[in-house]
Amino acid sequence: MSRMEPLTPPYPADVDRALRRWMPPGVPHEPLALFRVLHRNPELASRMFALGAGLLGHGLLPAIDREIVIARVTARSACAYEWGVHAATLAPQAGLDPQQLRATTHPDAAVGAPWSPRHTALLHAVDELNDTNRLTQSTWDALRRSYEEAQLLELLVLAGWYRTISYLANGLLLEEEPWGTPFPAR
Repeated sequence: MSRMEPLTPPYPADVDRALRRWMPPGVPHEPLALFRVLHRNPELASRMFALGAGLLGHGLLPAIDREIVIARVTARSACAYEWGVHAATLAPQAGLDPQQLRATTHPDAAVGAPWSPRHTALLHAVDELNDTNRLTQSTWDALRRSYEEAQLLELLVLAGWYRTISYLANGLLLEEEPWGTPFPAR
């Protein structure tokens, strides 16, 4: 059971408008539990929306690269909630196949699926950031072969943002969305 229960309908008008902004049009289910919990503090939710929506909808990284980073960060953070949301929706839309998604949950994701050199560099970068909070020069150099400076900055923010989201979901003990992809057993 979650430590904080998500809001349930009927929502106050301002919360209803805000939650509808957070969800893509035509989605057949309720707003995410994470969003409904965040709206227990609407001001914080509003500040978080700006960065989260910007990274997902207006980022400079290719969608598949963004989703590889998110899948690996959330897997390394043991955040089944957020991993399952992205694995069910955004990751397949971006072009990640089930084998690649499963590979992001294994200790050596770089050998668990057919990855391009660019994607292998992303996986190594996320692992280094997770393990050491830094990037080695060789990992930075590998990333620079594929990304411009603005994309590299976004990559670092993206990884940190999804670490924050993982802390939030894990700290709240959010239950996985019923339609989310189950986190693979290790």
